[in-house]
Amino acid sequence: MKSKLVFIIVLRFILLILAQVFIFNKINLGGYLNPMVYLMFILLLPFEIPKNLVLVISFVLGLSIDLFTGSIGLHAGAATFMAFMRPLSFRLISSGRDFESGILPGIGDLGYVWFISYTLFLTFFHQLFYFTFESFSFSDIGIMIFRIIINTLLTTILIVLIDLLFKPQVKRK
Repeated sequence: MKSKLVFIIVLRFILLILAQVFIFNKINLGGYLNPMVYLMFILLLPFEIPKNLVLVISFVLGLSIDLFTGSIGLHAGAATFMAFMRPLSFRLISSGRDFESGILPGIGDLGYVWFISYTLFLTFFHQLFYFTFESFSFSDIGIMIFRIIINTLLTTILIVLIDLLFKPQVKRK
C-alpha cells in the first residue's frame, strides 16, 4: 500500500472518531436517532487489506468509540461483526467479481448503486447487532426494529453525503 493511502486511512480513522464523539453523538432525537458515521471508516477500507486485519482495525475503532461513550463494548462488537460481514457483502453486491488493484470502495470508483447497496447492507448488520445487544431483550421488539431501520437509513444517507462531499468525482455508474 502506498504511504499516501496509509496516511489517508489513519487520518480518516482519527477524524471519524472525533466527528462521531463530538458531533454525531450529540444528535439523539427522542432516543431513536443515533447516526453512526464512524462506520464509514470500515466501509472505505481498501479491498486489498487482509480480512483478519480488517477485523482487528474494526475492533479497535469500535473500542475507541466505546471508550468515549462508555458503551461497554457495544461498538467494538458491532463494528467487528460489520467487518466480519464485509466479505459477504462484496460477494452478494458485486456478484462474486474480483476488484482490480487500486479500486477503493466508494462512489468515486464503484458508483452510486453499488456504494449505497454496500453501505445499507453493512450498516443494517451493524445496527442489528448494536441495538439487539443494547436492549438485550425482545420485550420491545417493535421499538428495536424501528430504531434499527431508522438508524440504518439515517446513517447510510449521512455516509453517502459525506462520501459525495469529499469525493465528488464519479467514474462509473
